[in-house]
Amino acid sequence: MYGVAEGEKVLSLGPIGLDGKEVFTIPGEGLCAIVHGCPATPYQSTDENTVIQWVRTHQSVLDEAQKKFGTVIPMSFDTILQSKNEAVSPDQAVRDWLKEEAGRLLSLMERIRGRDEYGVQIFYTPRVIASRIAETNPEIRQTREEMTMRSPGVAYLLRQKVEKAVRAEMERRANDWFKDYYARIKRHCADIVVEKTGRTEGSKIMLLNLSCLVTRDMVKDLGAELEDISNTEGLTVHFSGPWPPYSFVARPAIPVGEVVR
Repeated sequence: MYGVAEGEKVLSLGPIGLDGKEVFTIPGEGLCAIVHGCPATPYQSTDENTVIQWVRTHQSVLDEAQKKFGTVIPMSFDTILQSKNEAVSPDQAVRDWLKEEAGRLLSLMERIRGRDEYGVQIFYTPRVIASRIAETNPEIRQTREEMTMRSPGVAYLLRQKVEKAVRAEMERRANDWFKDYYARIKRHCADIVVEKTGRTEGSKIMLLNLSCLVTRDMVKDLGAELEDISNTEGLTVHFSGPWPPYSFVARPAIPVGEVVR
């Protein structure tokens, strides 16, 4: 299963699925599931390139479905559904599932209608920020000047004091930036998920990592806001999308990589 769209259209999207499978829709309850027929076994491969191609194909099917249907609830790659009763056909199993999940799916549809997911990451370069702090903070600048007039032992202690003060000021600024930039970005989003910020990029440290649900007519405003933020010395902004709104589906409709019966 690739996703669920609005409407009860019976439609073939052609042989665009994983491994060239025919992708089609199964309607029910004012919705239609976008699927292809497959064995009730998770997709697995020891070949990394094969897995990458599967994931890309899954994404391309969702892209095509969005063109045809507008709003699509995305399912994660390797989402498979099978009836508990072997006498029930695969198509009927999907219709039964749509009936059972209709209320939740229709609610999700309203939440994401006319909106896409975008990724926003903001990085800062400690070396650049530290240099700027040392130049502009009066107390730190004075201590650095004093170092040149002291003995090596005293200068060493003063250098440690400067480094400690710079780190503390950088942490304070990072905390202020997080609050400020989050608030500025949030103004242009219908919803935000704060993601983990453990990743570094060369000499840069990630300050903010957000998944943003953005109404399509607000994307330009968000882009302008991010461009303004990127003009801050020592900061880099990554803005990606649009993506299917995976982060804003409250819980997986079907556990990823499992066959649900």
